[in-house]
Amino acid sequence: MAIKVLIPTPLQKFTNNQATCECTASDFSELLDSLEATFPGIKSRLCDEDGTPRRFLNFYVNSEDIRFLDNTKTVLKDGDEVSIVPAVAGG
Repeated sequence: MAIKVLIPTPLQKFTNNQATCECTASDFSELLDSLEATFPGIKSRLCDEDGTPRRFLNFYVNSEDIRFLDNTKTVLKDGDEVSIVPAVAGG
């Protein structure tokens, strides 16, 4: 299944300066593994050592936050769009 992944500018140095890429995966966890296979080292920027998505990054599947779906077990289908959005803090 072709999943479009939107990469934020700070992480594009891990994707050969690509703002988007396509991966094949049936769920979000598999997507992370696919990204790592294509772009070695990116998964450690996206997840902690347990494979849990980092708290300062938000992941969306078709504009839905995976935390409100099935987290890393969120099922993906052909044509889905995954956005990686760094959290913004400040006041």
